[in-house]
Amino acid sequence: MPDRTDIPSPESAKAMIQTHSPASIRKRFLSFAGSGLLGLGMMAFTLLQSPPQTQAQDFDVQVLTTELKRPWGLAFLPDGDMLVTERNGTLALVSPDGTVNRLDGVAPVAPDGQGGLLDIALSPDFARDQRLYFSYSRPFSNGESGTALATAVLDRTGQAITDWTNLFTINRPTDSGRHFGSRLVMRGDGTLFMTVGDRADRDRAQDPNDHAGSILRLNLDGSVPEDNPFVGQDGYQPEIWSIGHRNPQGAALHPETGELWTVEHGARGGDEINKPEAGRNYGWPVISYGRHYSYLPIGEGTHKEGLEQPRYYWDPSIAPSGLSFYHGDLFPQWKGSLFVGALKDQKLIRLNLDGDEIIGEQIYLEKQYGRIRDVRQGPDGALWLLTDSSKGRLLRLVPKD
Repeated sequence: MPDRTDIPSPESAKAMIQTHSPASIRKRFLSFAGSGLLGLGMMAFTLLQSPPQTQAQDFDVQVLTTELKRPWGLAFLPDGDMLVTERNGTLALVSPDGTVNRLDGVAPVAPDGQGGLLDIALSPDFARDQRLYFSYSRPFSNGESGTALATAVLDRTGQAITDWTNLFTINRPTDSGRHFGSRLVMRGDGTLFMTVGDRADRDRAQDPNDHAGSILRLNLDGSVPEDNPFVGQDGYQPEIWSIGHRNPQGAALHPETGELWTVEHGARGGDEINKPEAGRNYGWPVISYGRHYSYLPIGEGTHKEGLEQPRYYWDPSIAPSGLSFYHGDLFPQWKGSLFVGALKDQKLIRLNLDGDEIIGEQIYLEKQYGRIRDVRQGPDGALWLLTDSSKGRLLRLVPKD
């Protein structure tokens, strides 16, 4: 029988959801939960001693534009312009002064629910080939859709993108409009990572013959890297890097180690920071620090042999989207930090790291600008944010004068 001592009752789960403790405290609470009144007393003491810190705003926020339509992903061009994907299927070119022009040439997407035109990344050789990569919900004639990868070429003269080519689509499209993922991260070795959600069918995340609920690693032409962990194994999709993910909407490479880090949505609680490693299983929905929206338990608890633990988690959920390491010079006090955007909680979170361990959490911009969809460090060293709205903002954070 699995150990269920770390799963509270529905009533106590609801009480937990209404608190605001950092993930490290949640972990300590769970270790006490089987210890009766002593555990509850220690939990209460810890919650009082170590709340997350809301920080004074020691930076200025520049609003470049408020005219973006549900923006999702951001890429910086070498000349200072920016490309922003909009979930309805348009691609916006934003100048440094905030002028917005929309480019022709994007193929049809399925802007259903959480789907649409999602992330964007520049080719590693962009200065030569002007090539862009997109993740999106690809529509099919039967009404189904699936997370897909495409490439196209930027034509600045024609104010368009050309030669849209689909490179890869997950193997089981469905008619669900939920949990597409999807972030793109260039790895620097001629491959990229693409995150894929479980398509709101949680058991798919534990099926290695299904692309849903996984991190994928692909060559830049959409083919399979020969050193992927499941290449040649029967019953496994060879594009898969890791499985057991619910809906990862943030991903970034560590600037020093080159390792992939991701952030993914939990259900009612259990949002996770993970460092996905090749061939590993990150547990969803067998283990989780959250509960179903009905308050019923998820799976078998929080731990199980052979399943990986998150680096950090939130309970209650913040609804994370966007992830970026900061390694610039404008904010020396932020160097080495990990930034996460929050949709539901409408805030920017800074996580302090000691090696691979997350040791602190600070909160910025809470309820000031709405739902934060994407977080990027720009080539100028500023921190850039996209807000999720029909009048979406592009924000630039810079030091105070």
